[in-house]
Amino acid sequence: MTGFPRPAVLEGIALTLLGWLLGAAAIAVETDAFPTLADAYLVQVGERVLWAGQPDKRLPPASLTKVMTALLVLEDYQPTNIATVSKLAAQSKGSRIRLKSGDKLSVEALLTATLIASANDACAALAEFNAGSIDAFVAKMNARSRALGLANTHFSNPCGLDAPGHYSSANDLARIARAALAHPEFAKLVAKSEAEISTADGRRRFRLKNKNALIGSYAPAIGIKSGYTNGAGKCLIALARKDGVQVLLVMLNAKSRWWDAIGIIENAFDEAAAHAQ
Repeated sequence: MTGFPRPAVLEGIALTLLGWLLGAAAIAVETDAFPTLADAYLVQVGERVLWAGQPDKRLPPASLTKVMTALLVLEDYQPTNIATVSKLAAQSKGSRIRLKSGDKLSVEALLTATLIASANDACAALAEFNAGSIDAFVAKMNARSRALGLANTHFSNPCGLDAPGHYSSANDLARIARAALAHPEFAKLVAKSEAEISTADGRRRFRLKNKNALIGSYAPAIGIKSGYTNGAGKCLIALARKDGVQVLLVMLNAKSRWWDAIGIIENAFDEAAAHAQ
């Protein structure tokens, strides 16, 4: 695989792997094996937490927020319903696909753009259509967080822009991710490396490329979402499967993402294989 910058912490990961190959003892459950990886991280193999560092620390989650947005939409999913993009949604800041005020798109198209292209304009339009307003949708997000028992999560917007009172934790994000992945439509979308959507009248078409660079580049990767803001730094929830083993990785304010994610996931696969023997 090519195209990813090599991070400084990769050498530390390589040394850890070397220790294992030389017969070092297996890392204990929930050991902070990689303290320089990110401000917070969590690695799960199946339902078991393998490694974690500051998993309950409250941090800005950037566009990982959109996983909760998608979860709420999927819990009342009407894919063929048509939403009209408001002026407010069209003026969204950050990542967007340049929707125009008055554009009409299906809920399915908006969800696709939200998850694959991380489009804030599509995300805002989706939130407004689902709840009537951004504020009402954010209230639903926080109610759903409470229902999931998330002690370290509070949302201020549906798209992940830096804002006071907008935070989550690696542990909470893993729980949100698992709830979303239980919906087949979500799992299918986040596994796509690219997609194409259009307005309802077909006059405007949008080619979307997944912002999660692992998808289509790292064979075991099957989801789910990346994010970045100045306040949050580089964030990632990654899901990978190999030889019947599934690994979920969450990183918040990672020093790097792509090579580190691959190294950690491969380490987790190796650890699972060692325990299976």
